[in-house]
Amino acid sequence: MTCWRDMTQLKQDEWHKQWSILHDDELFLFKDWIYPNMLEDFSGKTVLEAGCGGGQHTSFVAPYASEVVAVDLNTADIARDRNKGHSNVSFIEADIAEMDLEKKFDIVFSIGVIHHTDDPDKTVENLVRHVKPGGSLIVWVYSMEGNFLVINLVEPIRKVLLSRIKRENLLTLSKALTSLLYIPVYSIYLLPFRWLPYYEYFGNFRKLSFIRNSLNVFDKLNAPQVRFISRDRILRWFDKDKFDNVSVSPYKAVSWRASGTVKWPK
Repeated sequence: MTCWRDMTQLKQDEWHKQWSILHDDELFLFKDWIYPNMLEDFSGKTVLEAGCGGGQHTSFVAPYASEVVAVDLNTADIARDRNKGHSNVSFIEADIAEMDLEKKFDIVFSIGVIHHTDDPDKTVENLVRHVKPGGSLIVWVYSMEGNFLVINLVEPIRKVLLSRIKRENLLTLSKALTSLLYIPVYSIYLLPFRWLPYYEYFGNFRKLSFIRNSLNVFDKLNAPQVRFISRDRILRWFDKDKFDNVSVSPYKAVSWRASGTVKWPK
């Protein structure tokens, strides 16, 4: 595992603890998040994963790609250990906003990471620099739209209270809150009241296991920082002067999935 020296964002132990105790293997979510791209689009491609977390998405892509370089500032060791069976994958410990891998890739993707960085705009600019002309950038981020309750209720509580408690205790709290969510999700949210907050999101809740739902709750309470991304902001990232085949769409009314092909220089 390579360690990149010039890191500006501080390492955050919360992420190492999260992916040490939890695991995500829901392939359908990954397919939804990269839409309209498909796993088959990775076939034979050189791929950069920016923010590999526990290595779950790495394992989805590796069987298709010719090469995967997976980068994470906090959890590259965990992801590496969980992908021992993939000989075409290498891991680098680095800040994805600052790294210079001196290489461009056919596909660069970042799922659920950019909104946790110090400077999302700078991060995206750096990711674009690592995409070959004619190559693709794929991202999935939390949206500002649709997250009023998380921004104005969950986030203040997390910052003031939850950042101080042990992660093991936070996991217990997350499981308890998840249990309570099953009550409205399987009662009022079964009714056709689409105006209810997180109505679409809870549709996915019913598809997932209790442990995976607990991971979703834990992730919201554990993240050391979140910068919710507006539609205007993500459209700026995929400016049509720089990208072709741009696709930006909401996912379950709480996040954005976006992709585009980097234009060839004129």
